[in-house]
Amino acid sequence: MTKPAKTKAETRQEIESLVDRFIREKGEIKQVKMGESGLQDGKYNTSHVGFGEPRKERTPLDHVVAALEQRKANKRAPDPKTKHTVKRRKKVIYDDFGEPLRWVWEE
Repeated sequence: MTKPAKTKAETRQEIESLVDRFIREKGEIKQVKMGESGLQDGKYNTSHVGFGEPRKERTPLDHVVAALEQRKANKRAPDPKTKHTVKRRKKVIYDDFGEPLRWVWEE
């Protein structure tokens, strides 16, 4: 049996109790301006942004895509010689009271 997931209310209550405990233990919460926490020396940290290099030209691969699409189309085409066989299934025969009597094969 698995443990039930926490509700949003339970999660909020847990976070609130952690903050209260932090404050009671003489912790201090500093107020900062909106957006200030993402800044380093008054500027956004751009060292992790991957747009520093100029855009590279892409290699056209239209002929490769066309070849792949052609192979897919060949696989999808059904073979006219192949005959589709009907799979047999087991079916349960029940009596008047809903009890299973026997299994029969059905096509």
